[in-house]
Amino acid sequence: MSYVLEATDAQAVATAPLPTTQLSITPLTAHIGAQIDGLDLRFTLTPTQIAGIRAALLKWKVIFFRNQYLSHEQHVAFSRQFGQLTVGHPVFGYVQGHPEVYSVGRNRKANRFDGQRLVRPWTGWHTDVTAAVNPPFASILRGVTIPPYSGDTQWTNLVAAYRGLSPTLRAFVDTLVGEHRFAPPEGAQPKTAFEQDVRKRPLVSHHPLVRVHPESGERALYVSPSFLKNIVGLAPRESEQLLQLLFEHVIRPEYTVRFKWEPGSIAFWDNRSTAHLPPVDIFDTAFDRQLYRTTLVGDIPVGPDGSSSVAIEGEPVLAHRAD
Repeated sequence: MSYVLEATDAQAVATAPLPTTQLSITPLTAHIGAQIDGLDLRFTLTPTQIAGIRAALLKWKVIFFRNQYLSHEQHVAFSRQFGQLTVGHPVFGYVQGHPEVYSVGRNRKANRFDGQRLVRPWTGWHTDVTAAVNPPFASILRGVTIPPYSGDTQWTNLVAAYRGLSPTLRAFVDTLVGEHRFAPPEGAQPKTAFEQDVRKRPLVSHHPLVRVHPESGERALYVSPSFLKNIVGLAPRESEQLLQLLFEHVIRPEYTVRFKWEPGSIAFWDNRSTAHLPPVDIFDTAFDRQLYRTTLVGDIPVGPDGSSSVAIEGEPVLAHRAD
C-alpha cells in the first residue's frame, strides 16, 4: 500500500499520518523503512520535494529509492540538498578525486584485521561514526555493482527499541553515558594500516545512552554495538551485562527492515535514530559488490537531561570545504 506525502511540521512527523504531495511512499514494515517513487534524483529537487523527503526520513528512519543511476557528482549534488557533507570517512579516507564519497567495497576491511572475531547476534550492527562527538546526522548509500543474490543490508529503529523497554529500565538508561571508539572487533587483531589510520585521527566520545532527536523530539536508544565499548560509571561486569541486554534488544526483528539491493538503489537513513548491519554473506560468494556513501554533518547528541556528548579524543567531523 502506497500513499502520497507532503511536508508537515517536524514535531508531528513521527506520530501523524502524512498527507499529500507528489511523492509516492510505500512503507515496508510497521516500524521502519519506506520506498519513495516518482523522482529522478539526477536533477535538482523542488523545495516541496526536499521537505517531503525529510518528512519521510523522520517518520520511517530509512528511505529507499530504486533505478537511480547517479554519478559521483550527482550523488554529491543530491546529498547537498539535505545538509553539509563531511569528507568521505574521517578515519579511512575517500574516493580519489571525490573527497565527499566513501567507497563501500566488498574487500574494504581486508587490510584492517587478523584473527577470528567473536561473533555474537549483534556483531557488525552500528550507527555511523559514533566515535566522533558529532556523528553524521544521515548517510546516503548508492548501489553500483550488486551481486545477483546475497548482500542485503538491515536497519533497526532505535526509537521503537527505546519504547519497547520497560518504564523502569527506560528511566535508568535515561541517566547513562556510553564511551564510543574505533577498535577491532572482539577477538580480532588490528593490522598495521588500521592502527596507523586510527592513530592519525583518534576519535573517542562519550554519548548519552538515550538521545533526544533534535527535530522530532523522540528518544532513541543510542547504542552502536560496534563502537559502544562501555557504560561510564558502571563496573566492568555491570556494563558488559547491560550492554549485552540492550544490544540484543535493539536488533529484535520487529524493529528492523531488510533491504535487497539492485543496481541504482539508494538508501538514505537517519543516524540519529537507527543502527544498521552490513552483510557478511557476500564473503561466501565470489560476486563483486560496490557501493558508495556520502554522510551529512551532524550535531552533538543531547540526552534527556539536556547534557551533551563530550569528545574525549579527536575533533568534531566538519563539513568538507571544496577548493
